[in-house]
Amino acid sequence: MNDTRSPLQSIAIYLGALLILIWSAGPFLWQFSTSFQLDKALTSGSPSLIPSPFTLEHYYNAFVEKQLHRYVWNSLVVSLATTFLCLFVGSLAAFALSRLNIKGRFGILMVILSVSMFPQIALVGPLYLVASNLGLLDTYTALIITYLALGLPLVTWVLFGYFETLPREIDEAARMDGVSIPGLLWHIILPMSLPSLVTTGLLAFITAWNEFLFALAFTSNIDHQTIPVGIANFTNLYYVPWGDIAAASAVVTVPLIVLVLFFQRHIIEGLTQGGIKE
Repeated sequence: MNDTRSPLQSIAIYLGALLILIWSAGPFLWQFSTSFQLDKALTSGSPSLIPSPFTLEHYYNAFVEKQLHRYVWNSLVVSLATTFLCLFVGSLAAFALSRLNIKGRFGILMVILSVSMFPQIALVGPLYLVASNLGLLDTYTALIITYLALGLPLVTWVLFGYFETLPREIDEAARMDGVSIPGLLWHIILPMSLPSLVTTGLLAFITAWNEFLFALAFTSNIDHQTIPVGIANFTNLYYVPWGDIAAASAVVTVPLIVLVLFFQRHIIEGLTQGGIKE
């Protein structure tokens, strides 16, 4: 395709892209710079983006004194379990609604979507009582079940949209070859839906990784608290360790950036192909 853009249009596009990059990456770069500066530099009247002098003191405090690695482990366990369960249950639900003859399937989809519409602050109280009565407070199980309920509507909707774009002739050919309905999902539909699975899995992982309210309400010790609660615990009544908080924020944000960059091709395909009808 020939490029028919004028030089002025090209400059406007690149300028817009640069502004979006600065707007998006600026806060993270500032946080990253803060993590390498001494406390006296952070509280001075003229903050600087360039660390001078450079220090790793805040990373030492975060990992050695405040045991950040234990919060990271808890978040990994909860986020990975939530992601796996969301993909497993969501793919079954999306396949059933897309490929099986279910009456009122769009009504069912609306009900599933409505679950995610409730404000979380309205749910935390009742869910806390349920978790308390079942003896699930201070356990991974309470967080995983809650995050599964929060992430499942989005996963089901995105996978349903993607499954709908796959030609029905593939189903008919597979059934003529003797493939069962579970085999159709496992051997044909899911391998063809890898971009959508990556996208929804990453969204479910990020949601569980960053969630704060339910983790704060359901956990009270470092054995099960996740990263957002752990970082909130860095502060005390008289002092806010901005450098330690910045170091912890940088450590937990970098893995998400790496995941998005590594799977960016699948993410773009998953987000765009679900809206294309043949």
